[in-house]
Amino acid sequence: MSESQENKQLLHLVIGGELSSLDGVEFKDLSKLDIVGVYPNYAAAHAVWKAKAQATVDQAQTRYFVVHLHRLLDPSTAQR
Repeated sequence: MSESQENKQLLHLVIGGELSSLDGVEFKDLSKLDIVGVYPNYAAAHAVWKAKAQATVDQAQTRYFVVHLHRLLDPSTAQR
């Protein structure tokens, strides 16, 4: 893999909030959705996701997710 490919920006979004049900991924109130931020790679997004998830461990209905924005913007990156 070339250096330019290794340093390629692969955007990831971290979001979270209270779910309507533990059986799905529908948020109870979109106005209270926690849009944590956009990160340049999975490692950075994962670190933030982990911290947010651990901070809300006592709130059973609250979940955080990493969304692979780069896959939406450029489907050719889907395997990365």
